[in-house]
Amino acid sequence: GLGNKFLSHIRECDAIVHVVRCFENEKIINVNGSVDPKRDIETINLELIFSDIEMAQRRLDKATKALKGDKKLQPEVDFLKRLISHLENGLPARSVEINDESEQEIINTTALLSAKPVIYACNMSEDDFINGIEGNNNYNIVKTIAETEKAEILPICAALEAEISGLDDDEKQMFLEELNLERSGLDRMIQKCY
Repeated sequence: GLGNKFLSHIRECDAIVHVVRCFENEKIINVNGSVDPKRDIETINLELIFSDIEMAQRRLDKATKALKGDKKLQPEVDFLKRLISHLENGLPARSVEINDESEQEIINTTALLSAKPVIYACNMSEDDFINGIEGNNNYNIVKTIAETEKAEILPICAALEAEISGLDDDEKQMFLEELNLERSGLDRMIQKCY
């Protein structure tokens, strides 16, 4: 239950950055009792999808009524039915197959939350960056989900970002070089968002 106010804020955004915990640390308690990025992503996505089903159903009802007087609306009705079926299968709107510009226009004008571009920001440990992020199984799980959903992925380390934020430019650059990073996570996030 994300709440209507929260969902309305998401409607105003151009993209969603979903921070997903991908590190293990017994000292930092997970609200669900364990680190499971797949479960965490599914929880948020389902909330967005439920809202989208409601929005798409309203538009379908309106188009179906209008169809009686305007048979040109049949492709819209057909696409909305296909979209709702896609959503009911737990899949985000951004992954539905779009066959033409008119279908894309329906997606663009229906204010669907799960159609928005998503960046999964994988919050990883400092050790993951030192030893190679590909060795983190949770990161690989999120990477697979992102590929399936046509979403982006960005590995970050919130702990490192906190350390970097207090450094001057020279110290920051030296710190990043020690970790074999060219830019901070914040800089990479900004670039990816654009």
